[in-house]
Amino acid sequence: MPKEIQTASTPAKEKKPAELRPSASVIILSPENQVLLLHRVQTSSSFPSAHVFPGGNLSEFHDGAFPDPGDIKLHDDSLPYKLAAIRETFEESGILLAREEGKDWKPLNIPTTEREKARKAIYENKVRFVEWLASVGGVPDTENLLPFTRWITPVNQPRRFTTQMYIYMLPLSTSNEPAVAAARSEAIVPRPDGGVEITAARFDYPVKWLEKQRKGEVILFPPQCFLLHTLSQFLVGPSSVSTLPPKLIEHYGAEREKLKNFVATVPTATEPQAAKHPTAQIPWGEKVMCATSLGLRKSDKRIIFGLDKPGPELKGSGKGGDMEKVVLVKFVKGVAKNVEVRSREEVLAEERQAERATQDTKL
Repeated sequence: MPKEIQTASTPAKEKKPAELRPSASVIILSPENQVLLLHRVQTSSSFPSAHVFPGGNLSEFHDGAFPDPGDIKLHDDSLPYKLAAIRETFEESGILLAREEGKDWKPLNIPTTEREKARKAIYENKVRFVEWLASVGGVPDTENLLPFTRWITPVNQPRRFTTQMYIYMLPLSTSNEPAVAAARSEAIVPRPDGGVEITAARFDYPVKWLEKQRKGEVILFPPQCFLLHTLSQFLVGPSSVSTLPPKLIEHYGAEREKLKNFVATVPTATEPQAAKHPTAQIPWGEKVMCATSLGLRKSDKRIIFGLDKPGPELKGSGKGGDMEKVVLVKFVKGVAKNVEVRSREEVLAEERQAERATQDTKL
């Protein structure tokens, strides 16, 4: 049997993939290292009914010029991606990733009323995001955005994106941000679009989000599930040693340092075969993922998605994703169900064993 599982069928004539649109998204860590997810409405144009990280499309009006879709530089991290990540987070959640202008670089705090007026004006393109920030004495905190993978939408989708992911760590001290406090209790997010896309926001630990997904309490699509699975190795919750604030801050700080080291370290794989693959030498901050179907699981008919390839637009570029893991998922009316991150080597071994059992039955 070939090393990779073949798809059940391939079209006689492949359609040209849809043009990629640039977007950016942020994994925001609370002072307790919980992760922020927003709940999209059922009629959302992207990830319907799912819990997602804040983010959205780049805007030339707000974020500046960016390369054309056919330019390979479109897939490089740059200032427009960072500005879009911060702006969209502000629009969607009300959390402002900005600092006071000046040498001290303190987090920028804006009164709630003024904040909500600005969100609406920026959403309606009545004022440029960076110009509004400058008018209130602030600058976008692009320096603390940590690049953490890029995701290319699979070629069979009608709407495709090249999405730069970041990690942003809110200060470890108690935050006075009203939007942060609201998200801690799963608040309804007042949106400048009237709630067309997002209904609520909440912080929780990665393992808790994954547990809710397994129980069917929330919907996570493969990219969100994969990234939460990766983060769950480091962001594990309160220390069992002490609950005193100084010790907790020390604990959360240590978790963050381990995560930062992980993002920058190569090789990125630990399994022997995956460690030999070229993608193991690409740090997590530079990995590019485009989910590619390796076939259907014989046991439960879930799709097996490989994440090692960067997509056709980047073929031959030297870019790539992760050879060590695969994502299993079943789509029901366009909604992801039973999403699971597994070892690629283990899953493919199970499929080869299932294929041999099928052949033995036929003899």
